[in-house]
Amino acid sequence: MTDNIQFDLASEYIAICDLLKLVGLADSGGRGKAMVAEGLVQVDGVTETRKTAKIRKGQTITVETTRIVIT
Repeated sequence: MTDNIQFDLASEYIAICDLLKLVGLADSGGRGKAMVAEGLVQVDGVTETRKTAKIRKGQTITVETTRIVIT
């Protein structure tokens, strides 16, 4: 089963570690960075390795069974 989260982005971009924190998948930005470093995060189907990658509208982030759609 996949959980879907829609995140309405109010600015040009958000750092991936901050996004994971804001949607509740990480306890802190530091944990978000660790999740990226552990290879748990994909952006548009590709494993993301940059801990502060800029996420923009239209992208989809996947963490295990959770999908975050940026609008």
